[in-house]
Amino acid sequence: MKAIRSMLYVPGHKRSWIEKVPTFGADVVVLDLEDSVPDHLKVEARGIVAEAVHSLRDCGSRIFVRTNKGKLAYDFDDVKAVVRPGLAGIIVTKAEDPTDIEALSRMIGEVEHQMDMPHGGVTMIPPIETARAAQLVYEIACNPRVETIAAVSAKGADLERNLGFTWTPGGIETLYHRSQAVIACRAAGKPFPIGGMWQEVHDLEGLRKAAVFNKQLGFTGEIVIHPSNVPVVNEIYSLSEAEVAYYRGLIRAFAAAEKEGKGALMYEGEHIDIAHVETAKLKLSIAGVTP
Repeated sequence: MKAIRSMLYVPGHKRSWIEKVPTFGADVVVLDLEDSVPDHLKVEARGIVAEAVHSLRDCGSRIFVRTNKGKLAYDFDDVKAVVRPGLAGIIVTKAEDPTDIEALSRMIGEVEHQMDMPHGGVTMIPPIETARAAQLVYEIACNPRVETIAAVSAKGADLERNLGFTWTPGGIETLYHRSQAVIACRAAGKPFPIGGMWQEVHDLEGLRKAAVFNKQLGFTGEIVIHPSNVPVVNEIYSLSEAEVAYYRGLIRAFAAAEKEGKGALMYEGEHIDIAHVETAKLKLSIAGVTP
């Protein structure tokens, strides 16, 4: 499974926007049936999204759908409509704990069976949006169908309301939440945690600063809500030519040192050993670059 650098949300009732999905360049596009769709348009949006899952299957982006959650359970009509060949996964709306994850997973599995699709082929990505989910993030991440975790920290959104913090551009108030999610995700064997999302979509410099900081925390991609944000986060979460050259040079230098019987050396002014080599190989692998 490759890292998701950019995850772009598109309202499910906006047919003209969905038609432009192949031009956006996002690694994942989420066709949204939840918050961005007015209640009176949700049934119509479900039909539009179900058609789009099929029509966009070769668009260059992986297609996810964010389904609705009722008072007691996830919306099975949504799940039944959109789980079909071409769907990569479901964004799990407002999961509270592992039982929510398991309940939705079973719904998806039932439709996979009905559609004669491989069991487990449709993955799940739960955004951590509630206090209880934040407390149980590791247990949520451990579900076999969960591909990764999205540690959202948007201004004025569900998490701010649930945890009671006051959002700032620097993000110090969500630092623990974000770091906790990265640790839990990786401890559960899911190596590509997702951060985001930047609400001031036309402030690209603010987005860049926030994404750079998230990358420093260990995230490998971002949720975005406007197409103009996709190139910025794709750039930040990709290796530059200089970084590729550095890591390749490090690997070659260590291989040459090993032949001379050395287990460590100085490389570009820094001490390196096998741990640094493994890190370099991993970073190149995540970027899809050969060592």
